[in-house]
Amino acid sequence: MTRNVIIFVEHKAGHTRKVTFELATEARALADQIGGRALAVALGNGASTVAQALGKYPLDEIHISEDPDVDRFLLDPTVDYLEAVARSAGPSIVLVGNTMMGRDVAGRIAARLQAGLTSDVTGIRVEGARVECIAPKLGGNTITTCAFKEAPYGVVTIRPNAFAAASLETGAQVVQIAKPAGKSYALTIEAEVEEASDEMGLEEAPVVIAGGRGLGGPEPFDTLLKPLAQALGGTVGASRAAADAGWVPYSLQIGQTGKVVSPQLYLCAGISGAIQHKVGMQTAGTIVAINKDGSVPIGEFADLLVVGDAFKILPELTQLVQESKAAHA
Repeated sequence: MTRNVIIFVEHKAGHTRKVTFELATEARALADQIGGRALAVALGNGASTVAQALGKYPLDEIHISEDPDVDRFLLDPTVDYLEAVARSAGPSIVLVGNTMMGRDVAGRIAARLQAGLTSDVTGIRVEGARVECIAPKLGGNTITTCAFKEAPYGVVTIRPNAFAAASLETGAQVVQIAKPAGKSYALTIEAEVEEASDEMGLEEAPVVIAGGRGLGGPEPFDTLLKPLAQALGGTVGASRAAADAGWVPYSLQIGQTGKVVSPQLYLCAGISGAIQHKVGMQTAGTIVAINKDGSVPIGEFADLLVVGDAFKILPELTQLVQESKAAHA
């Protein structure tokens, strides 16, 4: 069955996440394999702005509407527009970022289209005519492969940073979506409250400084890792062992059962680099590991393995970075 691939673009007033561009890139690769087109749907205030950014990626069409109802009412107008595009396109795979909003949209559109839904996917492959989705389950203790049956539609939520984004301008056509007729909505959004934070999100950070069991406790995350992360304009992450020990919150965990990161620089200390952790950071641009043991698994795929004492190396490295920044200020 020939299918199109449709991505749902989550954005805030035209500002979107990295996962949007990852979805656009994967949509093109998947559409080429299953013989369809790669489409995007961007809705609400700023849709035209995000469409311009998406124009640098290999899509065939970008469907937009700046209907104020999308921002005024809770999700229903969004799902109406997304359903309208899917119905018009015909048999399709719908890709959505595995975010809080994305999961909500995915569940609703799957119900509307009577489609199968696979969540938190880290890999997609095509076997014959089947689209197969790879995802960790049961706390990462097993990796599942789920295939969509020969139904017209399928919905997939994609874990951020699971795929690489690659820009390629193909002259995507921007299409205005007609407002679905005969719709009324009851749940209005009165106000949005965002929790203030001085920490950069792991998935978006250009630099991640991570620590593991080898640091011996929670204090080094604040005294060693955080100053270096701040000096480099990044944020702090951790291995599962550090999170399980209660040294850091699970929101900082990187790996198969945590977050997937893809920074320009990933520097870690006291992390052995088991396969479960590798899954969460292997797409980083440059990987630097500091460990007393020169035979740790992470040394096999790190760009640079520094064998030594992180408690001596990290403060000196932080000082060098700070001095360099001051000299060029």
